[in-house]
Amino acid sequence: MSDFSVISQNFKQFVLSDADTSMGLGDNTYLDQLSDPSLSHLKENTAQAKALLKIIDTCSTEDFNQQLDLELMARYLKQQIFFAELEQDGQLQRCRKPSGVDGISEGIFQLFVNDDRSAELRLNNILSRLQQAPAYLRIEASVITQPIKRWRDVELEQGDGLPDLFRTIQNWAKETDYPKQDELKKAIEACNSALDIYLNDLKTRECLIGFQIGEDKVNELLALRNIQQSPAELIQMARSFMTETQSLLSTLNKRLCKKYGLGNTTDEQLHEFLNEKFAAKIKNGKLNSILDYYSAQIQSINEFIEKRHLFALPAQQEIRLLQTPSFLEPVIPAGAMWPPLALRPGKKTSLVYLTLKEDQLAEHTELGIPVMMIHEGIPGHHLQFATAAHHSSFIRRIFSANEHAEGWTTMLEDYMLDVGYISDELVDEVRFIAKREMSRLVARVGIDLYFMTGNRDYLNVGLELGFETSNGKEIGYSDDVFENAAKLLKTATGFTDGRVQAELNWYSSEQSYPLSYLTGNRLVWQLKQDIQCLNKKELSPLELDQAFHKVYLESGCMPVENLRSVFRHEGFL
Repeated sequence: MSDFSVISQNFKQFVLSDADTSMGLGDNTYLDQLSDPSLSHLKENTAQAKALLKIIDTCSTEDFNQQLDLELMARYLKQQIFFAELEQDGQLQRCRKPSGVDGISEGIFQLFVNDDRSAELRLNNILSRLQQAPAYLRIEASVITQPIKRWRDVELEQGDGLPDLFRTIQNWAKETDYPKQDELKKAIEACNSALDIYLNDLKTRECLIGFQIGEDKVNELLALRNIQQSPAELIQMARSFMTETQSLLSTLNKRLCKKYGLGNTTDEQLHEFLNEKFAAKIKNGKLNSILDYYSAQIQSINEFIEKRHLFALPAQQEIRLLQTPSFLEPVIPAGAMWPPLALRPGKKTSLVYLTLKEDQLAEHTELGIPVMMIHEGIPGHHLQFATAAHHSSFIRRIFSANEHAEGWTTMLEDYMLDVGYISDELVDEVRFIAKREMSRLVARVGIDLYFMTGNRDYLNVGLELGFETSNGKEIGYSDDVFENAAKLLKTATGFTDGRVQAELNWYSSEQSYPLSYLTGNRLVWQLKQDIQCLNKKELSPLELDQAFHKVYLESGCMPVENLRSVFRHEGFL
């Protein structure tokens, strides 16, 4: 066995030795076990990652794909080490960021909604996990010292919704005549009791407000992500994109105001008008009837793609639409997608969660729903990850490169309109809504960098926010970073207040993820334009699109900069 083969096998064993990671990838080894949340386990795991990284660094090969895999494995380990050792105010970030609710709920929820085995087998695993939950929460409470207030508050809000999940599990057990219902009931009661103790303890903790990590750490993190632009360059990119977007919105505004006889109307007012005019209708007073609109779009998009042969669709794939459960609402503003489990054999199934709340129905319109499904479904995230899940390389099936994933999907939001998916009668309306939504990408760059560094200059992405300088002093800013960030996000997008706060919840906790949307969008469009300009294979425009889509999807998951090397290797650059 070659050095590369040995390293690949050792890397796979290391990744799958973590119970949460293993289950999240579709491996069946730890279905009945919660992970170990202790600091000692984190330290041991980090030491193993460093040891494996040293071995990878000594290996080299002439084979292009093997060398690329080695680099991706090294990046995976370096990112894991980075976050394991990242500090907040002199202590590990792990000690500042409560995650007990996710720790006990994610696996249980997956067993409930995304597992094709019998109900009894799944409930046996859930029962085992529930029985371990009280001890898990006690360890989690001992790990957390002085939490970051916003992260503590999100944990409390998510925790309040967790008993709803357990009630649903208990009802499911009754409906399926689960033979261990008494044990399940006792385990749920014990878990709820432990959860109350855990949450009440968190409520009493003295909290920190700030959670920045500093410019040096931001630069280090960007390098680990293989994002080669500096924070200053990312902000300049965001400003340029905002200028282009505002210009296009102005043109669309004029056309639409004329079409609907609105006279002089701001973008915000036009957005509200279109949201109301094209609001998805609730049937029989049931919020979940909105899901019917999304189901219809899935079918419509698939027919459009298959007719034009724009993308290759895997034979066994499925998208399931679900209303966001209450315990996930604080971190899913409008919608989110759980991709197919990379290692699960058979049909590749994605779960698309849609947050349906009375105060956020404006987020679901007949104009926005097509764009949402392009992004989350086919040809977006679902197609991307369902295709990657078939790759022969383990690392390319599991690697998380946010700018690669989000760059692909946000590129498609424009591309699908460009190739005629939306009828001429409504394309201006959909593009206006889509571009208003795309403005969130600019805000995300500024807010992400602001949250990570504390530097308010990063909020200056080209929008008038009312922040001024007078006699050398900045005025109009709040001491609350979330208030400042909310002003930018609200101005850029017109989102409802509820969605703004939910967006900021995850912006704060997913360092460098929010900025990856616009960064990826620009990198992917640039990659595609470079390939089109050279057209080394002398293909027609449609053939070049088809080839681009094929290589992008079938190469698996990796940073866009690494993907550029794949296109070069394949003779497109």
